[in-house]
Amino acid sequence: MTDAAGRAPVIRPYRAADHDALARICLLTAAGGGDATGVYGDDTLMPEVYALPYVEYAPDLAFVVDDGGVVGGYVLGVADTADFIDWYAREWAPGFRRRHPMPAPPTTHRPAYTEAELIADGGDPERMRIAELDAYPAHLHIDLLSRYHGQGLGRRLIDRLRDALAQRGVPAVHLGLDPANTGARAFYERLGFHELASSRPDAPLLGITTR
Repeated sequence: MTDAAGRAPVIRPYRAADHDALARICLLTAAGGGDATGVYGDDTLMPEVYALPYVEYAPDLAFVVDDGGVVGGYVLGVADTADFIDWYAREWAPGFRRRHPMPAPPTTHRPAYTEAELIADGGDPERMRIAELDAYPAHLHIDLLSRYHGQGLGRRLIDRLRDALAQRGVPAVHLGLDPANTGARAFYERLGFHELASSRPDAPLLGITTR
């Protein structure tokens, strides 16, 4: 895909002005890779758990797809998950709990990942303390709007983050996966990700070394 001037999308570092675009992309890809708008009582929930704390904590480890000034995807990472857990508990979780004290009345949707579970996860950073944290201290989230699939942009995003982590001496990175998103799993496996020992069918965990 190219813009009106014939330029292909580029990968660049995150900027503060990208904040709202990241939140929107997180929401538009949160239902097994599809649009989660209206699935939960509050559309801010998913970004506040899986996108916005990352750019608050480590904006220098966030990279976006820039398509002529339009953000079409991102990868977000933290180099030290244990430190991120401590920061999240201290700086993010209290405000999240105040903003989202309880689930909203049910919508017509019936997601497998319920709003009560999402709110519980948003207030509980210890869920990120996986058994393999010493060997895979970094973790990431990546989302790409569907119109940018099949162009190698997902691979380039992950390679950019892996390079940045390697430069910091981080040996490996992991990610959690929605088991319903089978296309994403196939993509990660093509890149060389492998399943971690503590992975479960309902909560897959994949890891890969950096450079």
